[in-house]
Amino acid sequence: MTAAGTATTPRASRTTVIPGAAGSVGATGTLCAERALEALPGRQEPLSRLRSVIEQVLVFTGATLAAVYTPDGTGATLSLIDSAGVPRSLYGLRDHYPAAGDSPMAVARRARAPQWRTIDALDGFPALGRSAAASTAFAALPLGDGPGSAGCLLAVTDRPGGFDRADRDVLALLTAALGRAVPAPTPAGAPPGGDGCRAGTFGLAMDTGRLDVDERLLALFGMTDTDFDGRVETLLALTVPEDLPTLMSVVEADHLAIGDRELDFRVQRPAGEPRWLRLRGQVVPDGDSGRSRLIGTVADVDALRSGATDVARVQRLAAVLANTSTVRETSQAVVSGLRAPLRADRIALAELEGERLVVTVLDPPDPDAWPGNWRTEWCSEWPDAPVRALPTLAAVIRDGRPALLEAGDPLEPTLAEVGPGGLAVLPLPAQGHTAGLCLIGWDDPHHFGGEERAFLTAVAGLAGQALVRVRAADAEHELVGTLQRSLLPRRLPDIPGGRAVARYLPTIAGLEVGGDWYDVIPLPDHHVALVIGDVQGHNAGAATLMGQMRTALRAYAIEGHPPDVVVSHANRLLLGMETDLFATCCYVDVDMRSGAALCVAAGHLPPVLRLPDATSVSVGVEVGPPLGVLPEADYPMTPLHLRPGTVVALTTDGLVESATCDMDVGVARLRAVLTESDPAHLGLVADALLDDANRNDDVALLLMRYDGTALAAPRAR
Repeated sequence: MTAAGTATTPRASRTTVIPGAAGSVGATGTLCAERALEALPGRQEPLSRLRSVIEQVLVFTGATLAAVYTPDGTGATLSLIDSAGVPRSLYGLRDHYPAAGDSPMAVARRARAPQWRTIDALDGFPALGRSAAASTAFAALPLGDGPGSAGCLLAVTDRPGGFDRADRDVLALLTAALGRAVPAPTPAGAPPGGDGCRAGTFGLAMDTGRLDVDERLLALFGMTDTDFDGRVETLLALTVPEDLPTLMSVVEADHLAIGDRELDFRVQRPAGEPRWLRLRGQVVPDGDSGRSRLIGTVADVDALRSGATDVARVQRLAAVLANTSTVRETSQAVVSGLRAPLRADRIALAELEGERLVVTVLDPPDPDAWPGNWRTEWCSEWPDAPVRALPTLAAVIRDGRPALLEAGDPLEPTLAEVGPGGLAVLPLPAQGHTAGLCLIGWDDPHHFGGEERAFLTAVAGLAGQALVRVRAADAEHELVGTLQRSLLPRRLPDIPGGRAVARYLPTIAGLEVGGDWYDVIPLPDHHVALVIGDVQGHNAGAATLMGQMRTALRAYAIEGHPPDVVVSHANRLLLGMETDLFATCCYVDVDMRSGAALCVAAGHLPPVLRLPDATSVSVGVEVGPPLGVLPEADYPMTPLHLRPGTVVALTTDGLVESATCDMDVGVARLRAVLTESDPAHLGLVADALLDDANRNDDVALLLMRYDGTALAAPRAR
């Protein structure tokens, strides 16, 4: 992103700051948590307040999961009453634990003292950490300090080092607040549900789909016993369509293993708004038959979600972010989680790298929807800007506090165009620093309500933690990608009469270097050579050979040889290297004045052309053998003619072929995307082609749009 225009610092009196913004550490973190507690509604129901405080544990401590356990009516069992964050199944957590057992919750409650545990310290309690990572840490804090306290707060983090001193101070503060929000223990004999709400019971045979339910459960779905036919599909048909795929993943046998299940979903009742229900169950063996049976409860938790489907959205986003593996996936998940509830006109995410901001995702992706300096392309060379050039963003990063600006608040022009009706600037906090920023803009005047502020704070905290997690994985792959890119052109040359863009995506399967490459070579007499190639294998030898082949092809081309001679010389050179590896390549020589071109393919995919009439075709060329196979190989040239507006697409097989996709299908998809694309924005065309790229192999892509008119007019005169 490049800075543009003059910057104006917003007046402090006109800037609205979210109470309790995440990202601070030490005393500042505790102060933020205190402010967030003060911002909670004064007359909030106990269960709603319980949920709000649990969510603040996620936001202010870096926890990935927070849960509250309380004793049942007999005092013999600690039962889960609510949780937030990633699914509990990731850590093997159950709904119930013996109050006299060795679980951290039980020990903390009996000792009336916090318990700080790591995976290594859980030898006597294997079920708790069975699915956790080596860095996972657990915190269990009693709610209240009297004998037989009201229950226990459990917090889990995957951050190396666990909960630091600042986190522990915040947890102590939030635990004290939870002690006033936890409902009384469930009386002995009450139906299981754990939510303090009326619950119904069920039993589902996983092989037949036969469902046994009680009258209370049917009432939650707005049905009576005479309406129900005993089939699980009958109740699934009443589920809100958006929630049906997740619910199906719970009740389908193919997706299940023995263990606990929990899910919140909505049902459309015959009259009124959809209601939230919570399913809690366990898959158990059904006797000696070897079949499985899902038994459990369904409770009405609509009251827990007062005024806020935002709570569900935060939960869903946390679950989605837990499965992202790259910065781009994380950024896209955050944008998807914000788009529907906020109805914003623009959302941008940017990483903070040193003193510069690096844009990762823009929504909508249409460049015309953004100021010129925010338009970006997914590539290794980012348009960026120093933070100091944008005072509003610099202040948010420095203070670690979100800023919400409404219509009329003074802003530097760069930001004013993003949100003329309102702008939210959210820092993405993680591990005591700011990992990036999220900008959300509205065209029409927008007012920020209290619930929306809490939602934005929670999303910012989750996004920051996820970014730090995937950055660690990305850093390893970036080492490989850096080595690979060091062997590729740093920048493509300007082409009179056309424009070229290129993309390279290293594989995410392992940390091996690939052998894909591309090149654009300016030649005398207004000619340009387009080259793409792939060396067999994924190792240092393949990368080294790739660099040698790229250099050799460039040298032969600059000497003035025709395409067939250039490729033949490269073939003989590779044979003389005494290596077991071979390479493929496609070489296209284009006369930028006339559009005449010559193509040579050595065991490689031929070019795909997007014609000016928006149709896309694969070029029929006679393909020669790969380089390094036959000493006297023949590489025939195929003539082409490019009309102004034609796009030439060269790619390696990683884009069009995988274990689940045949090459013919992949090429057909490539042609379809080219046909639907706008060649005026060549970078966006490349991004669209890479959207579903096979990341188990390297991918190189080279696009060139032939304009021709820039040289045709002077020659005609």
